[in-house]
Amino acid sequence: MSRRRRIRIGLKGKLSLLLALLLAAVVAALSAQALSGIRDDQQERLERTFARQAEAANLRVREAFLTGERVEAKPFMEKNGQRLAVDLGELSGMPVTLYDTDGVLAGTSLPIQPRTDASDALAYTAQGVSAYITEGDALLYLAPLYNADQQLGTVQFHASLAEQNAFYERIRDLFLYAGLAVLAGGFLIGYLYVHRQVNVIRRLNRAAQQIGRGDYLSRPPVRRRDELGELADGIYDMSGSISTSVSQLNAEKRKLMEAIARLSELERQQKQFIGNISHELKTPLTSIRAYADLLEMYGDDPELLAKARERIGMEAARLYELVEKALQLSAMDVYDFETRSEQVELAPLLSEAAERIRVKADAAGIRVESQLQGGIVWADPDNLMHIVLNLLDNAVKYNVPGGKVTLSNRQASGDDGSARMIVEVADTGIGIPPEAQARIFDPFFTVSGDRSRATGGTGLGLSLVRSLAEKQGGAVRLAESGPSGSRFALELPVAAPARES
Repeated sequence: MSRRRRIRIGLKGKLSLLLALLLAAVVAALSAQALSGIRDDQQERLERTFARQAEAANLRVREAFLTGERVEAKPFMEKNGQRLAVDLGELSGMPVTLYDTDGVLAGTSLPIQPRTDASDALAYTAQGVSAYITEGDALLYLAPLYNADQQLGTVQFHASLAEQNAFYERIRDLFLYAGLAVLAGGFLIGYLYVHRQVNVIRRLNRAAQQIGRGDYLSRPPVRRRDELGELADGIYDMSGSISTSVSQLNAEKRKLMEAIARLSELERQQKQFIGNISHELKTPLTSIRAYADLLEMYGDDPELLAKARERIGMEAARLYELVEKALQLSAMDVYDFETRSEQVELAPLLSEAAERIRVKADAAGIRVESQLQGGIVWADPDNLMHIVLNLLDNAVKYNVPGGKVTLSNRQASGDDGSARMIVEVADTGIGIPPEAQARIFDPFFTVSGDRSRATGGTGLGLSLVRSLAEKQGGAVRLAESGPSGSRFALELPVAAPARES
């Protein structure tokens, strides 16, 4: 039982076939375009010639009609048709046939009366439209004759297309033979060139297989001054590098493992950093996007335009500062934000945070209320703004339609008797299940996978809030949560700790 041998087309055959197809397509396209242009030019010239002849015939017949005996159009053509046909034939240099308004032959300059059935064309000219009749190399052009709005009859010009068709066929044959010659010559040259390049590739392939067997090269497999020569030099260099690397593999293995351990730690820090900076960037982006949506809906409101321009500018500046800070930290391989605490007027900062989140809340049908009182806290303004915005964003995100978010602050005393400021964010949302409340500040923890996908949560927001709060010398906790909503409490020092004063 014989086994059918599978035909394999190599690179040489594929490239040669591709080259042949490309050459054939180019030659065919150029030939078709040139022949189409010739045919269009011939037709355009013929139409212009017939239009001029029809116009001259109209003038001649109109002149005879107006200067002769006053009769109707049909008797006029019966009486003068033959003479006018001969005159028009001498004037145009083409055989001419005249018909009256009923399509009856009135005269012709041909020695023998034409036998072509022109009834269909005469029906067009009766409507004031010119018409063509083509029979082999013969072409008949029929045009209406008028005296003002009165049709006098139809003039028919006889022309031969033999010369034009012969010229077109000569050009077509010329393109055909030239195209075949170009195709054959190009294919032959391309085949020889491809054959040479494929041989070089085969030598390079054999060299690569030799390296794969552990038999390293003593010289480059090909000497050329082109990309293939560069590839051959690269294979030779690779062979030397592999030979050297194999002998050093055991010594480098230990260093590699240490490097992997360091990279793993760096990767962990980077992931945490990416999560933190993502939350930092999301807040101003959310505000910018919300104002952009408002501008699209109420772009003709001058007050909104001014407010949106101011807010978008502020958020863009904040974005720029965050990106600059992230780039600086990344360049130094430091993946944590610095904290620069100072005395901060709390009420204006909380008002600004409520204003930033209000656009998103309005879009979700959530009401934001503020119950603020004056006071000073010791904190980093940027970090504090991020903490409050994150808590407000969660309160809006996990609320119910028609719900409410309340932002408030109050003075309190810490466990050590020091003055503290409590900032609370309460919502009327869906609440947090009791089994999840102890883990909501853990990195990457989400209460529900479905809820996280719906809101775009990553489980890093509250983890970052707790980290930033602790850097301010404060703390954040879930004060209460249930079916009627949740309340988060942020505790901040009023004065600088003793070590910072």
